[in-house]
Amino acid sequence: MNSIAQIVVEKTKSSKIGQVDFDHLSFGNIFSDHMLVCDYRNGAWELPKIIPYQPISLDPASKIFHYGQSIFEGMKAYKDKEGSIWLFRPLDNHKRFNISAKRMAMPELPEEFFLEGLKTLLRVDEAWIPKKEGSSLYIRPFMFASGKGFHASPADEYKFIIASAPSGAYFSGKVKVLIEETYSRSANGGVGYAKAGGNYAGQFYPTQLAIQKGYNQVIWTDDNTHEYIEEAGAMNIFVRIKDTLITAPTSDRILDGITRKSILDIAKDEGMQTEVRKINVSEVVEAAKNGTLMEMFGAGTAAVISPISGFGYRNKDYELPELANSYGARLKKRITDIQYNRTEDPFGWRYRV
Repeated sequence: MNSIAQIVVEKTKSSKIGQVDFDHLSFGNIFSDHMLVCDYRNGAWELPKIIPYQPISLDPASKIFHYGQSIFEGMKAYKDKEGSIWLFRPLDNHKRFNISAKRMAMPELPEEFFLEGLKTLLRVDEAWIPKKEGSSLYIRPFMFASGKGFHASPADEYKFIIASAPSGAYFSGKVKVLIEETYSRSANGGVGYAKAGGNYAGQFYPTQLAIQKGYNQVIWTDDNTHEYIEEAGAMNIFVRIKDTLITAPTSDRILDGITRKSILDIAKDEGMQTEVRKINVSEVVEAAKNGTLMEMFGAGTAAVISPISGFGYRNKDYELPELANSYGARLKKRITDIQYNRTEDPFGWRYRV
């Protein structure tokens, strides 16, 4: 496939856009008019096409229902003041999508199908990209096993879809987290580094237990000793002790977050001291006790940065200080200014559609 002209576009006969209040958008609940679909059959990807957003029909024996072969990505499209459309590091999303596919024994997707397909979809649904400050079009590329069979083996057919949802500014408010010591998000040799649906399904129950105790989210620790902080809910985590910003190294268990990588690069550019190393829970607790724990925040596509106001550990709560000029706020502004084309992009991350 060499040209987006090869993508068949079937436009909707009745747009839903007139029913949408773009001044009051929640996150991921309203869906744009079209979606991209592409099937893998007979050992090869067929040409993608754009069709009206609609339900999909699957055989009850489709392997997604039985063996969970499912992966996804999270992205956003932005409009600047002139109305130009921008993506943020889309080639990194495609690369990680194929890393996930390989780990789940699924076929890798050609870059041109992912990128040209997405660009075509965004041009068709351009009116769905919000213009309001802080709003964006959340994009969900995903793939699942559509091939049939009850035998425990990889499917022979797969379906790739890109759907999107206009979303308002993501404000999580003050997030209080519980450091988890019983359940694990992932394990060595597992699929923690892949964006596989099952990773997130496995998080829901421990998170519900934390919510029942009065917390908003869980801080995941390592599967073996539960001594080291690894992720915050469905996000990467950063800890600031004194003036040093620390995050855990990626591994079999930890997702190689695109926002995480961007924060590390911007922090260095801002002259902030950074460390990528294991973070011991006892180190964080001690820093909270002696007043050197300045910030903790989650990092991910939806919120960019989600500040943590306090954490619980072994039946005791620790509060974090409220800072006027926090690292988290500075880093979020730098990233969003690049995403919305409000400033220079010295890293080459911004991608014009």
